[in-house]
Amino acid sequence: MALKGLKVLEFAGLAPGPFCGMLLADFGACVTRIDKTPYNSIDVLQGGKRTLALDLKKPKAIEIVRSLCRKSDVLIEPFRPGVMEKLGLGPGELLRENPRLIYARLTGFG
Repeated sequence: MALKGLKVLEFAGLAPGPFCGMLLADFGACVTRIDKTPYNSIDVLQGGKRTLALDLKKPKAIEIVRSLCRKSDVLIEPFRPGVMEKLGLGPGELLRENPRLIYARLTGFG
């Protein structure tokens, strides 16, 4: 597979982010989806991904995400501008910890 060994962290959201994650997984990337709730088997864009249920309003969840980002190659996030920065997970913070991280910001259709 072309992307075998690539580690992707995808935050659940509207179609653009999960679709991108699905394509990367289809080409062999290891995609971990961060979601508020456990895996929803109806989601067709979930295929080939691992799911981790985390409440991003909890400090322990933020710690876990930061740790995962240090080991990841790509981060895909679908939130409105400023949301990740308020959580302390904006590109400025995460790129200091992992300069090789590709930070993809894909808002829903806009």
